Amino acid sequence: MPKLIVSVLTSLDGYYEGPDKDLASMPFEDAFNTHNLGLLRRAGTLVYGSTWFPGNWEHWSAVAADESQNDRDHEIAELVTSLDAVVISDSMKVDPDAPWAATTRVVSRAEAPKEIARLKRGSGDDLLMFGSATTWNPLLADGLVDELVVLVGAALLGDGSKLYSGSRAGLKLLAARVLPDSQLVELRYDATGAGD
Repeated sequence: MPKLIVSVLTSLDGYYEGPDKDLASMPFEDAFNTHNLGLLRRAGTLVYGSTWFPGNWEHWSAVAADESQNDRDHEIAELVTSLDAVVISDSMKVDPDAPWAATTRVVSRAEAPKEIARLKRGSGDDLLMFGSATTWNPLLADGLVDELVVLVGAALLGDGSKLYSGSRAGLKLLAARVLPDSQLVELRYDATGAGD
């Protein structure tokens, strides 16, 4: 059965966005994309919040059309723009003329837990979600996140958007490693007990 895997990059002091939701101050490294490709190769459905989805789609669509990009990033772009996507939003609508319309559907925040649970009872590859803490935090609290992958970067931001803002959630460390050729530390947690 599919699992819901959440992967997020954070600063050492626990922010996944800088002040004013600025991502430029985040400790991104080239290994970040290599890591994400590994997760994407095992995914069947991508889960997004409505803020993250449009920018991510536009970015990777541009990469797909850019012949100067490397093979790894072209593969990421192919997966991001072709995998089924579920956007959790109370305001976003699917424009039937949008290039992503055929693979994307929108579910309300109220319906999201039921829909994610339904997808997890099905067959196929994993559900994968990047970033978007305001969207995955409630899913974790509801016990729907199976694995939380936190990439801790070598930076202290001092302010920004907190990684988690819910009530206490129990996690079990599965693995910890430094990503090759980087300063990013990957922490993998079993989150199945988080909603208890």
